[in-house]
Amino acid sequence: MTNNKQLMYRFTDFINTASKELAEELIAPEAVFYVPMQEEPMRGPDGYLSIIHMMRSGFSDIQWTVKELVAEGDLVATRFVMKGTQDGVFFGFPPTSKKIEVNAMNFYRFSNGQIIEEYGQPDMLGLLQQLGAIPKA
Repeated sequence: MTNNKQLMYRFTDFINTASKELAEELIAPEAVFYVPMQEEPMRGPDGYLSIIHMMRSGFSDIQWTVKELVAEGDLVATRFVMKGTQDGVFFGFPPTSKKIEVNAMNFYRFSNGQIIEEYGQPDMLGLLQQLGAIPKA
């Protein structure tokens, strides 16, 4: 259990650096990642790297910080805060130079020291509202 917590912090280093080496170390080739607004899941280290590159194309300085982490057996639940500045096109919305701060609640499954599954739930509504793409209620 503790080991999975340590692996989760290494995984956070991976998503903050987009390191291909860390991707290969931490993500199983058969891993499946369920991503909001995508019908088909992403797969393996290359799939996760493409998720990160999509985020970095809109927010080149984006960083994730673990705020809470709970591990039980092979499952880890993590609440992240994502911070960045929109300096590129994101989901078709042109750069705004606006800073965002968005929560994400993700669930991970580990096997043999690698992630094999992720359900990611970033607050996309809050993100798009902060960019001015959707009006605030």
